Amino acid sequence: MTDTRRLFFALPLPEKLRQEVIQWRAAQFPAETGRPVAADNLHLTLAFLGEVSAVKEQALRAAAGRLQQAAFQLTLDDCGHWPRPGVVWLGLRSPARGLLQLAQWLRAQAARNGCYQSPMPYHPHISLLLQAFTGVSLPDGTPGWRTEVTAFNLYHSAFENGRTRYMLLESWPLTARLP
Repeated sequence: MTDTRRLFFALPLPEKLRQEVIQWRAAQFPAETGRPVAADNLHLTLAFLGEVSAVKEQALRAAAGRLQQAAFQLTLDDCGHWPRPGVVWLGLRSPARGLLQLAQWLRAQAARNGCYQSPMPYHPHISLLLQAFTGVSLPDGTPGWRTEVTAFNLYHSAFENGRTRYMLLESWPLTARLP
């Protein structure tokens, strides 16, 4: 039997932005709304890979290392609730073209390497609260945070001691300009 790891490509939140999002979440949503996602786990998923063998992981790392894409900017200016999975999220009204291209490319590489990719349209977001099934009152807006994206990461999702923890495995820079 081959050992596998649960992996995903994602964008991390810069520390200052992460702290601002956490403070905003605490001010906007009462504790009974849902279970807050741990500060260290806040991220924007680009491509979920699922359970990946070491061979597939190496192929995906090699592909990520070949990517040539310009850095881009994100504006986190949307908030929503998906009642069925019980997720309150922070997102983007108009995702940057660079974000959509990066996610599409990584999802295509994942599919080529045998990682199932959902047929649902990509909806870039940061999960803020989980188990938010009822009584969610959304704020009128968000502060509209802007951040420059200059790299993307590969993470391992591990369940240890009753908690999910995301561990950074590797990071790849985006170029200032395409060659």
